[in-house]
Amino acid sequence: MTCEDYHTFCAALPAATHVVQWGGSHVWKVGGKVFAIGSRDDNDGQAAITFKVSHIAYEMLKDRPGLRPAPYLAARGFKWIQHYAPPGLDDGDLKDYLRQSHQIVSLGLTKKLQKELGLNPS
Repeated sequence: MTCEDYHTFCAALPAATHVVQWGGSHVWKVGGKVFAIGSRDDNDGQAAITFKVSHIAYEMLKDRPGLRPAPYLAARGFKWIQHYAPPGLDDGDLKDYLRQSHQIVSLGLTKKLQKELGLNPS
C-alpha cells in the first residue's frame, strides 16, 4: 500500500482525522485516539503502517514475514502490529485490519462521544 492509498483509505473511515506528529509520522485518529500510524519507506514509496489489533490477531500476525510487533507500542504491552516490508499483508487484508483498528479504538470511546461522532449505532 502506498502512502497515498493509506491516506485515502483512512480518510474515508467515519470521523477519522489526520495529524502529522512524532517526527513526521502520519497519524490517523478517531475521537482523538490513534488507530493508525504511517510513515514512508524511502526505498519504494510503500508505507510502513502500524495498527491496533485484537489479542488473537496479534498472536497470528506478530511473527509473519513483513510484520512485527509495533516498535515502542508493543514493548509497552499494547497490541499493535507494524506492516513494514513484503510480503506482509496484501492491500485488501491491510485495509481490513485498518478498518478493525478504527472500530476497536472507536469502541473504547465514551458512548456519548461515539454518538456525537455517529459511530457504532446500536
